[in-house]
Amino acid sequence: MTKAELQELWASRIAEYKMSGQSVREWCATHKGISPRQLWYWLRKYKDQEGVLSPQSTRWLPVEVSEQSSGVHGNPLLIRIGQADIEVKPGFDPALLSQVVRVLVELC
Repeated sequence: MTKAELQELWASRIAEYKMSGQSVREWCATHKGISPRQLWYWLRKYKDQEGVLSPQSTRWLPVEVSEQSSGVHGNPLLIRIGQADIEVKPGFDPALLSQVVRVLVELC
């Protein structure tokens, strides 16, 4: 594995860890072969690198709420995050929506 591939792999793992909401120990327990020591190493390594882990942990984003003239139940909900639009229809998977929003918030 090249250095770039290794860095990309750990950037992906770090993003997954951050989105999980778990402690380092809990996350490593569910990801066999990754020790807390390894994860802490890479967290420190990327701490100051822009684009992988930014120092800002919480960011407020503007939310625009608009009312539609039709009051019919079952209308889709449109969510805009940065340049991305997400259309949420009745019967959506809340867990999947949560994951998508977290990723978009970090990217935008």
